[in-house]
Amino acid sequence: MIPLHVHSNNTFLNGTIPVDKLVQKAAYYELSAMALTDYNSMHGVVQFLKIAIDKNIKPIIGCQIDSPENSSQYVIILARNNKGYSELCKIITSRKLNDDFSLKNLLKKKLENLFILTPSIELIKDLEPRDNLFVELIASKKEKRNNRNRYQFAIENGFKFVVTNPIYFLDQNDFLLHKTLTAIRLKTNIDNLQSEDLADEEFYFKEPSTIENDWRNLSQASKNSEMIANECDVDLKLGEYKFPVYSTPSNIPADTLLWNESFKGLEKRFNSVTDQAKKRLKMELSVISEMGFSNYFLIVWDIVNEANRRGMMTIGRGSAANSLVAFCLELTQIDPLKHNLYFERFLNKARSSPPDFDIDFSWKERDEIIKYIFEKYGYERVAMISTTVTFRARSAFREVAKAFGFTNEEISKYSRKIPWTDAANLPRLSELFPESKGLNFKQEPWKTIVNLASQIARFPRHLSIHPGGIVITPTKITDYVALEYAKNKGLGLIVTQPDMYSIEDLGLIKIDILSQRSLGVLRDTMESIKSRK
Repeated sequence: MIPLHVHSNNTFLNGTIPVDKLVQKAAYYELSAMALTDYNSMHGVVQFLKIAIDKNIKPIIGCQIDSPENSSQYVIILARNNKGYSELCKIITSRKLNDDFSLKNLLKKKLENLFILTPSIELIKDLEPRDNLFVELIASKKEKRNNRNRYQFAIENGFKFVVTNPIYFLDQNDFLLHKTLTAIRLKTNIDNLQSEDLADEEFYFKEPSTIENDWRNLSQASKNSEMIANECDVDLKLGEYKFPVYSTPSNIPADTLLWNESFKGLEKRFNSVTDQAKKRLKMELSVISEMGFSNYFLIVWDIVNEANRRGMMTIGRGSAANSLVAFCLELTQIDPLKHNLYFERFLNKARSSPPDFDIDFSWKERDEIIKYIFEKYGYERVAMISTTVTFRARSAFREVAKAFGFTNEEISKYSRKIPWTDAANLPRLSELFPESKGLNFKQEPWKTIVNLASQIARFPRHLSIHPGGIVITPTKITDYVALEYAKNKGLGLIVTQPDMYSIEDLGLIKIDILSQRSLGVLRDTMESIKSRK
């Protein structure tokens, strides 16, 4: 049996398993394949792909999508192919952004590039059977009666069925951790949790052979999981760049336009152009062209040009200052020849990660230029990049203690002595940090609280927005990633579900449009001086 209903800790404040441990467990069971189906999200998909492939386990990309009207009604959606992956990105985006999202309306579509699994008869009772739609039978004693009803419905109406072992924790001992995370998410304490708030205690990573044995009288249910796994084949071509396209005048090639503008800039930047400068510029342009970055340079050039046209102050910094092309295009202000800077530090054929430009704007003007980028390159192809806020020592300790019913005043007596460090260090704080010498967590319930808090070290807590990262894609951005609101939906800030590291792994190109207060101060100072003349 192949696990097709699996949650990592990227099911925020619910799932308890980091992706690497999830894959390690699958490898321990010698599984050939496994799905990842986090709740309305694919935050952990790229990490899952990389680790699973490394362990020679076939990764199946999926997601659990719930009904906005009734969260107990859900479907497991698995991508059969690359088209299915893009469709899944769009479905998740719709679920996250659209108040009128309807799971029932979604299921009326054929969705041929996806597999659909659901235990919710209510969602499919009016549908015709089809090859990609399965009734989900859940491997749990508590679900025995429901499974009979599901099986009977499937047989009477001609639907296929498949057994799953929903996974939220590695083993039964992690149920308390799941309860604690749930209490944190619901802002209550664990004693107030209701059974419907929690996953079934049996939803741990059971040995597949045990489930197969339990379901031996209905072997087709487990065989169907293998059939589904065999048919899922998604290749996101991690590490291969997906460049956005700059719309050039008269459709001249991007390489040609970049070459022309760079040599114009060379004449402008230098009173006397040396052979050394020409040779260096040709070398850089050759590498940029060969690696496919011409469109990227032109887009950054366009953004800076627009900023200059509007009278904005900009500073290009970082390793881009090593590029003569960037200097000639006036993206940076440092002459790399004069300062003997190596272009290879910015871009070279052996570099595994894409370079990115860091462009500083005044904090007063940054939003204006970001709006220009969205309008110029299309709201459907541009997004801000997310960052994942994770638990550190103090936040983990405070939140777990709250879940155990302690007040802020009681918690602060301890937390004020906890330094800025990894939550994994909590059990050994008094040994590691002088300021924590007086902490004693040997008595219950503090011993359990600290143990649980250390287990959620680096667990994702919520999404936020990257300080300046913007991604521009060749086609619709939801062909590549799912989108959602950053932590506060009311602010209307839409971000990619993957963070900057996953964006890079996907081969998408980002630009950092950063806000610098000093540029605003400098602008105000210059305007003040002018007004006094």
